[in-house]
Amino acid sequence: MTLDKIVQAVRAAHDSHSALRIRGAGSKDFYGGMLSGETLDVAGYRGIVAYEPTELYITARCGTPLAEIEAALAERGQLLAFEPPRFSGATVGGCVAAGLSGPRRSQAGAVRDFMLGARLVDGMGQVLNFGGQVMKNVAGYDVSRLLAGSMGTLGIMAEVSLKVLPQPTAERTLVFAMDADEAISRLNRWGGQPLPISASFWHDKQLWLRLSGARAAVEAAMSKLGGAEMAADSGFWASVREQTHPAFAADILWRLALPSTAGDPGLAGLRAIEWGGALRWYAGEQEAVRGAAARLGGHATLYRAPESLRCREGAFAPLSPAMLALHRRLKKSFDPKGILNPGRLYAEF
Repeated sequence: MTLDKIVQAVRAAHDSHSALRIRGAGSKDFYGGMLSGETLDVAGYRGIVAYEPTELYITARCGTPLAEIEAALAERGQLLAFEPPRFSGATVGGCVAAGLSGPRRSQAGAVRDFMLGARLVDGMGQVLNFGGQVMKNVAGYDVSRLLAGSMGTLGIMAEVSLKVLPQPTAERTLVFAMDADEAISRLNRWGGQPLPISASFWHDKQLWLRLSGARAAVEAAMSKLGGAEMAADSGFWASVREQTHPAFAADILWRLALPSTAGDPGLAGLRAIEWGGALRWYAGEQEAVRGAAARLGGHATLYRAPESLRCREGAFAPLSPAMLALHRRLKKSFDPKGILNPGRLYAEF
């Protein structure tokens, strides 16, 4: 696969008004709206284009597996700080398109916060360049960050440039026994203190707290917080990041993004709490789940569900009329004929 072949495929689809389903490894086929259109497989367009450890950036083609990128970073003691899930061979293009971040997101930031630049093939087959490779080159409208979470509806991210960070010097995990309300209260209290907390996870009356940073800071925090220390090689945080932990084992899974201080939304089936209380997972069909999330100042995503429920509910929270109009204008600017991943983000486009 080459960039020219991707461009040719998009131009042919544009000319014939044919929908294209953009696919890398297919690790997130379960996520978002229904899949439609002829598959354009971009997994073959892969490879690290540039990596400058001293400048803290890496540029890679869209089909490059995350595992390959993270292996190269690990050799130089660096990482993707937002800890994107790899799932089954996830690619960097799919990682940015889905906009999913892992356990470290509450401390380090989301995918979009690490986007420096992108080379995009839009819905007319034009190759567009946005941003740069270092922060000082990013000026004007930051379109590269707009692409994070766009689910491939604005274009094919042929290349992306991401900011990288050094691996923490020390890392430890503490375990506490407590119910959900107490966990949320403590997480918010700890979040207001100068503690090196890099991840949190609550499930089944247990709270796991990861501390990362300078060794002295981690050891001081451990002494202050108490709790039981978990073995360093347990693989626990990998199971949270990759969602192989039992908390995620549900046919229907809702993902609620809420203010970290929000109280109980009144829903059954709470499975897990992450990001200092700001991310909560619920299993099973839920009545008025989106209304409950909105009342608390957040929103709910139907993260995983059978096809029939995804068609009825939609994956993402409905947009207000003003926001829907804005999204439509953006879509029309990048993909005027609506051929790229139609319905993957919202049924309206």
